[in-house]
Amino acid sequence: MPNSVSEFIDRLAGVPVAFFGMAVGVLALSQAWLVAGRLWPGMAHPSHWLGAVGLLIWAVLLLAYLCKWCVRRAAAWSELYDPLTSSLATLGPISTMLASVTLLAWSRPAGLALWIAALAWQMVLGLWIYGRFWKGGNAPANVTAAVYLPAVGQNLVAGMSSAAFGWTELGVLFFGAGMFSWLALESMILGRAATHTPLPEAQRPLLGIQLAPAVVAGVCYTSLRPESADFFVQMLLGYGLYQAALALRLLPWILQQRFAPSYWSFSFGVAALANLTLRLHERSPGTLTAVLAPLTLAGASLVVGGLLLGTVRLAWQGRLLSAAVV
Repeated sequence: MPNSVSEFIDRLAGVPVAFFGMAVGVLALSQAWLVAGRLWPGMAHPSHWLGAVGLLIWAVLLLAYLCKWCVRRAAAWSELYDPLTSSLATLGPISTMLASVTLLAWSRPAGLALWIAALAWQMVLGLWIYGRFWKGGNAPANVTAAVYLPAVGQNLVAGMSSAAFGWTELGVLFFGAGMFSWLALESMILGRAATHTPLPEAQRPLLGIQLAPAVVAGVCYTSLRPESADFFVQMLLGYGLYQAALALRLLPWILQQRFAPSYWSFSFGVAALANLTLRLHERSPGTLTAVLAPLTLAGASLVVGGLLLGTVRLAWQGRLLSAAVV
């Protein structure tokens, strides 16, 4: 029995930190369905179920990450120093902030305690990783859409979650940090894509992250301004829809890489796109949003559902960890 327990812990410790993206996608989709429940009474149940599933996935992944720091500390440090996986490591605090917001439905004190811990985690990790980025020496091959996560993803989710807990003024500061970091990084990522060698097949699914900044910024903005459906947030939705169309255009090229956990990179963006569209329709109903709201929600649900099924299939085949290399 002791050997079995130690073997289980060792296997658990082998889970890549990037797997936190699974929790991010499911929890973000639960938030989109929560808005749908306000728009269409009787449709709140999917949000509760998705929230519970997302919290379960997040808790297992957090346990795995803690085990990694206990029994595979060298591997944990290696992830944080690797130019690619260090950015993906910020999915840990991002998922934890989303988990804290989801916990509000059951316990505000528990959610608040988790949010404070996640906020400290994201600030320390984000500044450490992004500060290293500013020192230079980054090879073009290492500049992927994942570089959005430390400065853009973390700050925008921090802003959104701050609003959920009533800290609106703090949320505005995080929104500014994330928004302007996005604008600074966008041209660099596009420049690498346009002028250097194409992304290797294994890294192409990371382009799914490209969809997220505009729509996550929109969700953050509408969280901080609960009644707003103004020109600015509509612009953010427009850019998000353009990025979604671009992702569809590139999909045949991306799909040359067989299914792998890295495809979860699409989940946050598609869920946030649905969330933002639903929020705008809730606040300023119109013909366009009346069409886009159910369409984007159905699309996000299909994407996340397909990712869950594909991940379960890999796990059933015993290939989940071996397929996780990017």
